[in-house]
Amino acid sequence: MMSDRRTAAVLMLVLSASPTVRLSAQGDIDRLAARFVAMTAVTGLEQSMVDSLRALFPGSSRDRAGNVTLTLGQGSPKRLCACPLDEIGYVVGNILPDGFLLLRRVGGGGRTASPLFDQQLEGHRVTVFGTRSPVPGVVAVKSVHLTRGRVAPGAPDPVFTVDNAYVDVGAASAAEVQGLGIAVLAPVSLAKRPQLYGERLLAAPNAGRRIACAALAAAVQTKPKVRGTVVVAFTVQSLYTSNAGLASLKAVLGPFDDIKTATLPARYPDTAVETVALADADRLVREITQWMEGR
Repeated sequence: MMSDRRTAAVLMLVLSASPTVRLSAQGDIDRLAARFVAMTAVTGLEQSMVDSLRALFPGSSRDRAGNVTLTLGQGSPKRLCACPLDEIGYVVGNILPDGFLLLRRVGGGGRTASPLFDQQLEGHRVTVFGTRSPVPGVVAVKSVHLTRGRVAPGAPDPVFTVDNAYVDVGAASAAEVQGLGIAVLAPVSLAKRPQLYGERLLAAPNAGRRIACAALAAAVQTKPKVRGTVVVAFTVQSLYTSNAGLASLKAVLGPFDDIKTATLPARYPDTAVETVALADADRLVREITQWMEGR
């Protein structure tokens, strides 16, 4: 595990030093994957991505929980193919008088995040999603000169946690922060800078979940000859303990004869360079299409 974390850290440095690669036309899955991994959908605050998906699929609907659903075919059997949209992320926990923002982590449910998860924030760019527009910011780094010697001799430096994150959005006061459209509970995420490298490897935060959803979207766009009825769902709030979005969907539209969840393997999970091979996404598109057609 620690070896993978060190490899991920090196990969972050290499990719951040390189310019963002513009994706060439490699088919629908490549374009959709690049689009999806650039989106942000912090658990419970997925509205922006939901709106994008509704625009992508005319005829889709948004239920009370916030899930996006699209019904294909008719008759029996009635099946569900779902993909969770949301991600562990952050919200603004407080706005300080000097204009800095404090953060709180959101999501996770019963899943324990890596002890290193929050350390990805330190010194990195983030995006704060205000009511007017996304606002770029950066998480401050403690001065090595002023903090040196503050711990006992031989003791390790304290581990960075979300409680140590001070976000600078260029504001000098709380009033200036509010003028940017930022309020408490505004979603915050690492700046999304997808990187394509190697043999169609795509690296981005939460790449596994997002590219699995892109594969489901690509399968729908192939216009499969569905056997019976297939409800396609992009679900929200999956990282709450109750998996609220899926639970609501099953209660309202179920029962279902079969349920399939779109998933993909990923390297360096829960890092800024979580990586998925787009060849695996190609296979998932074919698998979902065949499942919808009952083959």
